[in-house]
Formats: sequence, structure tokens, C-alpha cells
Amino acid sequence: MTDSFEEVDFRNETIKRLSASLGAILSLSEEVTERQSAWSSSESSWSLREILGHLIDADREIFRIRLDLLLRDPAEEWPSMDPEKWVGERKYSERTLGELLRIFQDERQRSLAWLVSIEDPDWHQGKDISGGPIRAGDLLLAWCSHDLAHVEQIRRWRTQSALENRAPFDDDFAY
Repeated sequence: MTDSFEEVDFRNETIKRLSASLGAILSLSEEVTERQSAWSSSESSWSLREILGHLIDADREIFRIRLDLLLRDPAEEWPSMDPEKWVGERKYSERTLGELLRIFQDERQRSLAWLVSIEDPDWHQGKDISGGPIRAGDLLLAWCSHDLAHVEQIRRWRTQSALENRAPFDDDFAY
């Protein structure tokens, strides 16, 4: 199947979005110290290190694998996943920020190169999953949206961590 202009544009646009979110994540992580990167606002919230670990897993073991299976063989069962459990099991909180940023950047570059290399993708190829039908194009857009949700999570983390231990001062004037 030859890509129509729209399908080529769709792929290029989503590649640009995934590349841009990589840049945003790296930028938001600049000048964060190792000590700061371990901070979380509560027991149930992730530190920056844990967010990055989750993003590594998302590229490596969720989106890239599922999209590849959906395009190659939609009947093949997807591997199980438990992203929240993985973050704890893989002890991302104990790794360095620098290591996690490097791994995430490497995984994202692999993902982008893989997306470029796919020959004649059928973005309409789909399958039924527990949440209903899903097409390859839906999954690719979900990947982009997932990234943006975590860009926002990192932005909130940055704001909250900047206010930590700043008493007696607050940022009420900013809002």
C-alpha cells in the first residue's frame, strides 16, 4: 500500500510531536539536581526520576511494541503491562537523573528512527481490545497524547518542587 499524502503527513506530524515532547522533557529537566530529582510531593506521587522511568517503559515496552504488533499482525496478543508496578520494581527512584535522561533520549531516538523506517504503514489497521476497537493511527496519537500528559506532569512537579522548603514565602502573586 502506498501512503497517500495525508498518511505521510500524519506520520511526519506525529514524529514531529514525539520529537518536540522529547525536547520539552529534556528542557524541563535541565538544571534539576540529582537531589531535587528524587523529590515527590507525596507517597503516591512520582519523583522526576520515576516519571522518566515510566516514559522509558512507555517507549520501550508499551507503545513501540503494541504499534509494531498492530501493524504487522493485529491478531497477535499484546504483552501484559503494569506500568505503575514497573516503576517500583525497576527502582527508577534509585537511578541517577543523568542516566535516566540518557536512556529516555536513546529510547526516543530508537522510536523515532523506527517510525521513519516503517514501510507502507496501514494506520487504519486495527483490533479489538478490552476498551473497544483501536487502530494503529489511534495508538500513535495516544502515544503523542501520553507524552503531553507527562510533560504537564513534569511541569507541575517543577512548580511543586520549586516551592518545597521556601517558607515563609509563597507564590500566590503568580496566580
